[in-house]
Amino acid sequence: MSSKQASLPSRLDSELSRLLEELGHCGHQAQELVYRTRLPRWCRPALFYMLGYIARSEGRVSEKDIHFAEALMKSLGLSKRQRRHAIKRFQAGKLVSKLPAPRALTLRIARPLWPSPALRVAICLCHGAQLHGRPGQARRYRYEDALDQLGLPPEVSDDILESYARKAWITRPETQPAPTTLEQACELIGVTRRTPYAEIKRSYRKKVSQCHPDKLARQNLDDAQRALAKDRLLRYQQAWEIIKRHY
Repeated sequence: MSSKQASLPSRLDSELSRLLEELGHCGHQAQELVYRTRLPRWCRPALFYMLGYIARSEGRVSEKDIHFAEALMKSLGLSKRQRRHAIKRFQAGKLVSKLPAPRALTLRIARPLWPSPALRVAICLCHGAQLHGRPGQARRYRYEDALDQLGLPPEVSDDILESYARKAWITRPETQPAPTTLEQACELIGVTRRTPYAEIKRSYRKKVSQCHPDKLARQNLDDAQRALAKDRLLRYQQAWEIIKRHY
């Protein structure tokens, strides 16, 4: 267990692990997670307000931001009246350059005893922050600002982003720079720091087997494809060396 994991309160840590596992079963689609686990009605104003705040990070709201907000409304089963309120909150969030302190006060107060609603909102906000891939500085800053309003420590932000990184960001390991940190190594292998060591080892072996020279020799690949597979294998091996040193 890393120092970051150990620093989280046990109830928060346990619920975050459960929700991240469920998120994986949902294909890292936050709207599907919300559909399966639901979300208390009193969480919705803060959720859509903060989504609007994050969506305006780069100065304009993209179609992806709008479609994601609409997907959440559908997953929550909002009525026409409730949709109007959600849209109004989203629009209001777009207009602010800094989140007002009381915006997520109820979630913040409830978090110590009932962390699940705040964590589910945080996962939705993380999904909104990385609709265009790895979030840039502006989106990540606003996302972390929102989590601070929820009363969640920075480690929660890191863990949720890592969970998305291993499934959504690293699609071509051979194009990535050589890993230098545990976080980068885990991303390449497709795991997170929360993943048990035995599972990390299985994931590494599975990825290596897909691009091992012995297996590639049985496939009809051209020279360029073989070169890419060789580079991919090298990245996996570099990542594994970092992981082994850590553990």
